[in-house]
Amino acid sequence: MPAKKRTRCGWAGTDPLYVAYHDSEWGVPVRKDRVLFEFLLLEGFQAGLSWLTILRKREAFGRAFAAFAPERVARFGARESARLMADAGIVRNRAKIAAAAQNARAFLAVQEERGSFSEYVWEFVGGRPVVNRFRTLSEIPPETDASRALSKDLRRRGFNFVGPTICYAFMQATGLVNDHLTGCFRHRETAKLR
Repeated sequence: MPAKKRTRCGWAGTDPLYVAYHDSEWGVPVRKDRVLFEFLLLEGFQAGLSWLTILRKREAFGRAFAAFAPERVARFGARESARLMADAGIVRNRAKIAAAAQNARAFLAVQEERGSFSEYVWEFVGGRPVVNRFRTLSEIPPETDASRALSKDLRRRGFNFVGPTICYAFMQATGLVNDHLTGCFRHRETAKLR
């Protein structure tokens, strides 16, 4: 008897990398600062590109950006920028590379002020994941009041490439928001995670 086919969010498609990301990471609540920094960096680089492009380059991004250690990325200067602009494994965009270093410095400032970036960012959803009950992809908004508030505060703190749409994608990816469609097998699974 063949295995029952799982129903997934339509955006996951059939690419094995995308399916694995959907099934194991997207929407899972993240409370580790280093992982939150990784997603913040990757979401900034994704601006104007597909997330699949970023997933395919994720390993190279990890090598290029010191395993997503914000304390190391914060020290990146002209030499590192030149090295990154020559790295074909990542998205080579001078403004996004500069933003990564600036965002790392701002990230460290938030950690210093609030004890952890996790404590800070989870306050925008009241400390618990927002579990939405969308049935179709067209119902999912590109941004929300919470993502606009997060974006505004991040920009005030000196972050770049953190518009409301990028912030909402970050919130979805890191499980601050559960936007798995109700018909997706992961909706119920991730809704149980806190």
